[in-house]
Amino acid sequence: MSAREDILGRIRSALSDAPAAPPVPREYRTTSELDEEALILLLVDRLVDYKAQVSVVPAAEVPARVAELLAEARSYVVPAGLDAGWLAAVDDGTSTGRAAGAGTERRRVDAAGAPLGVAELDGIDAVVTASAVAVAETGTIILDGSPNQGRRAISLVPDHHICIVAATDIAGILPEALRRIDGIRPLTMISGPSATSDIELERVEGVHGPRRLDVIISR
Repeated sequence: MSAREDILGRIRSALSDAPAAPPVPREYRTTSELDEEALILLLVDRLVDYKAQVSVVPAAEVPARVAELLAEARSYVVPAGLDAGWLAAVDDGTSTGRAAGAGTERRRVDAAGAPLGVAELDGIDAVVTASAVAVAETGTIILDGSPNQGRRAISLVPDHHICIVAATDIAGILPEALRRIDGIRPLTMISGPSATSDIELERVEGVHGPRRLDVIISR
């Protein structure tokens, strides 16, 4: 008998008397009732506490802020469905051939067509993505692999992640956020830059994802 058959056999045996499933208590909060301004303030507070850098700007100023954050990047990757207007102020080398402030040619990589390998992504300085929803109370940003966010690898391998969050996509608490997304999509939940601590509580950043997280909240 295989291990799989053994496990399934034990499950069938345990359920042979068809026990009734107990009711699941659902007494937790399902709404936060915060207005947009309060949601933004709470999300910023949580993200800053997690050591993320946060900018709250009008929608028209998003391109300029993206350009500022990419000023020193020699290369950056964007998902195929990213709003092209967000990159309108970025000099990617196709016009003047120079990156502002970097003193070197900037290379833009579009994550379309054949998937980029980990080695290639590891050589890219930054990634720019949108987001699906954010949870203000926990300071969590959720990506769901939509065309404007791309597959998980492009947001996990480059050292610098620039993530754009629409103010209208901020939910107060997790139950609110989960109602806005498709639970069968590949979800990536981000709460600040990737970091961990060893047994001596020495913080190390960039272990499981980007060392630097810049969040632009567009309102």
